[in-house]
Amino acid sequence: MIRYLSRSEVAELLGVKPDTLNRYKLPEPDAMIGRARGWLPETIEEWDANRPGNGNWRSNQSRPES
Repeated sequence: MIRYLSRSEVAELLGVKPDTLNRYKLPEPDAMIGRARGWLPETIEEWDANRPGNGNWRSNQSRPES
């Protein structure tokens, strides 16, 4: 059986409160059951590793000369 993460489980994995997810542009869900969305852990882990924020936004920008 494939196990999908709920929004509250996604929040827990990311270390944030569930309401904080409203400020994030999460990836498209891997599954929909009615109105409930579900994500594979790998989907969220890859998205989190590549999303801007937590210092990641500077990785694609050149740094100013000091």
